[in-house]
Amino acid sequence: MTFEELKSKVAAGEIDTVLSCIVDMQGRLMGKRFHAAHFIDSAWDETHCCNYLLATDLKMATPDGYASTSWEQGYGDYVMKPDLATLRPMPWLEGTVMVLCDVLDHHTHEEVPHSPRAMLKKQVARAEALGFTPMMATELEFFLFEKSFDEIRKSGFRDLATLSGYNEDYNILLTSREEHVMRPVRNHLYAAGLPIENSKGEAETGQEELNIKYAPAMDTAAYHTIAKHAVKEIAHSQGHAVSFLPKWSPDKVGSSSHVHQSLWKDGSPAFYDPDDKLGMSALMKHYVAGMLKYAKDYMYFLAPYINSYKRFQAGSFAPTRIIWSIDNRTAGFRLCGDGTKGVRIECRVGGSDLNPYTAMAAMLAAGLKGIEEELELQPAFSGDAYATDAEHLPVTLRDAREALLASDMLRAAFGEDVVTHYARAAEVEIEDFNRAVTDYEIARGFEMA
Repeated sequence: MTFEELKSKVAAGEIDTVLSCIVDMQGRLMGKRFHAAHFIDSAWDETHCCNYLLATDLKMATPDGYASTSWEQGYGDYVMKPDLATLRPMPWLEGTVMVLCDVLDHHTHEEVPHSPRAMLKKQVARAEALGFTPMMATELEFFLFEKSFDEIRKSGFRDLATLSGYNEDYNILLTSREEHVMRPVRNHLYAAGLPIENSKGEAETGQEELNIKYAPAMDTAAYHTIAKHAVKEIAHSQGHAVSFLPKWSPDKVGSSSHVHQSLWKDGSPAFYDPDDKLGMSALMKHYVAGMLKYAKDYMYFLAPYINSYKRFQAGSFAPTRIIWSIDNRTAGFRLCGDGTKGVRIECRVGGSDLNPYTAMAAMLAAGLKGIEEELELQPAFSGDAYATDAEHLPVTLRDAREALLASDMLRAAFGEDVVTHYARAAEVEIEDFNRAVTDYEIARGFEMA
């Protein structure tokens, strides 16, 4: 939707609300609801938000330890600068459109470097300087529950029951029972301008997957963020909760967010070489080698919370080793479309709780570093990746945080302050969990300890 089209629809009484949104550290939409007339009059240029929005935890607490903002600094403002190219309808909300905003420093009007959109934009610009367009796609996995968010919260998150009672992977009969949620998800998002391909049952009870066509990286990150938001709102409107928690039950498989990646040049896939046995260009091999070499460095951005690491278990389709393989779902990095122009690398490590902007930015930084260093790609692995002794991915958030802090690659790509900022975010999660007393501890040690 163009700004002129918005003006016309507002004048016709079709639109009365504009959501001006930033993307926070957790990948959520945060912002304001503007009366459309006021947005057209002045707020299209800029508005403001508290700078604590990029220094909170999941519960919106304001932990200390951030250099960018604090109680001592008074929690001032950021500028929200609408990117009018991102204007789009929100068809599941009456008379509503939304726009994504860049986050600017109030005094300098420069982009805030630890803003997720700024982080991805910087790496896209780096690729474009080399003549490439990063093309990506993400898969969204989530669980649908019988009860609503409010009912589940009031019950203390106990006795959770999913909409279906057994594995619904590709099962049309079971997914038909969830169509009152998934049909409006597909149709509303398509009407919002997202190139929705399909939804399908995933490999667990009540688990769905939403697939969106590949696009330039910035568009893909926006599609992912908007789709995740929409799924929650649409499920809520139907009286159901939906969860993107990677591992909500010890006896259920987790939810991931696989990311497909390739570089294009002049409208053609630069990863493709028809003379290579697998169709992989030398450029692609360098890129994938970079992703492998620096996998530990960017693990935090693929798994940013304590719970994120609970899904990494053998036989769960969640990878545990830093290896690549050809169309092998046990490997952390899967070559897809080998021998065709659609050849690409799929990172299967990330969980459903990742922020697409920061995750894609970190992986792109690693791949570009591999190109710069002309890294040699090791031979593809064959077999059960869970049974190999290949290098292990970080197994806890603490391990991932340490790898993040030690990463010269990410410090060069994002800047010292950005790495420190997100390392503090990881530390906040660890500190919060360390204060918790879990049901497991009580049941195990109440009498026996």
